[in-house]
Amino acid sequence: MNPALNNPITEDDIANYLANTPDFFLRHAELLAAVQFTSPHSNRAVGLQERQAEMLREKIKSLEQRIMEMIRHGSENVMLSDKILRWARSLLTVTDLYALPGSIQQDIQTQFSVPQVGLRLWGVATEYAGLAVAQEVSDDARVFASSLTEPFCGLNTGFEAVSWLEDPATVSSLALIPLRGVAAGVTTPAFGLLVLASPDPHRFHSGMGTDFLARIGELVSAALSRLK
Repeated sequence: MNPALNNPITEDDIANYLANTPDFFLRHAELLAAVQFTSPHSNRAVGLQERQAEMLREKIKSLEQRIMEMIRHGSENVMLSDKILRWARSLLTVTDLYALPGSIQQDIQTQFSVPQVGLRLWGVATEYAGLAVAQEVSDDARVFASSLTEPFCGLNTGFEAVSWLEDPATVSSLALIPLRGVAAGVTTPAFGLLVLASPDPHRFHSGMGTDFLARIGELVSAALSRLK
């Protein structure tokens, strides 16, 4: 019995042979001219060179799209950086510390188009204990805030912090940003929690970058540390 009948040549065998025999088409150049492919654009038979040209055009188009995406994201990042800089400048001009928490929440809503913003602080000085943002917070919420090493982004799964908002029933996604003091090389316990919320379930998602949210947290932390 012919052993080739029991072990027929497969496409992988052919591919491996051609990959390991680079001079095959040098010896059989006429095959390249005879090879025909079906174009995915016109469903007609095209030669190897034309198909290679189509593949190259598709690759160039894909690269162009990626470059445009990079430019768009770069422009958006520049605009966001400018907003944060202008906001930081405005924070420095606020002298009424009683009005500072409300000003921060309003600025974040308007500057960064956040539908709802919530804020709670604990351990504030006695003269600021009557502020709305200094209302009682559970020990669990404080421990959770201190456990965050970076902003949390995700769906609303019943966080206590959502109840601090004006309309908690409409919240689908949120960002929770811990507020803490600055100590060189040390992660200090949080003294507050900033909540950004949206009815859009995709606005704050678990896969998004948190660098800008972290910068917002640092600015808010620095500004509100004056209330301690």
